[in-house]
Amino acid sequence: MWPRIGDLRTLALGTPGQMRDRLNSLVLSGMKTATTGLLSEYATEGEELEHVGERLALVDDHDALIGVVEVTAVEVVRFADVTWDFARSEGEGHQDLDEWRTGHRNFWATEGSAVTDDTLVVCVRLRLESAGAGGTTTGNLGT
Repeated sequence: MWPRIGDLRTLALGTPGQMRDRLNSLVLSGMKTATTGLLSEYATEGEELEHVGERLALVDDHDALIGVVEVTAVEVVRFADVTWDFARSEGEGHQDLDEWRTGHRNFWATEGSAVTDDTLVVCVRLRLESAGAGGTTTGNLGT
């Protein structure tokens, strides 16, 4: 299960270190408004999919709160069916859909998951709700 901060599930983007710092910065700047995960990871981690309106605690490498995002859309699609509009919303600077696909395939391969065109992925759209919690790690964040 994902860690929780109060009643919120956490959102830990990418891998710890430079990658997570960069992705978190993109969310906090408003450039990253989407993220993609493997559907199989949800089952492995015993988690349900996010749902529209759900608030997630964006965390750093130490699971400290750095912001809150609201889920605005969730869709499960084949990897080959991810659109350029969605991929561009991830805000990571990919120049086209082929570059996005190559980058994501390579990332998941380093994590031990081979991705094919038929691999199911979860496409989540996000909206930054608040930022800068000063390292809060417990408690209910309220509304």
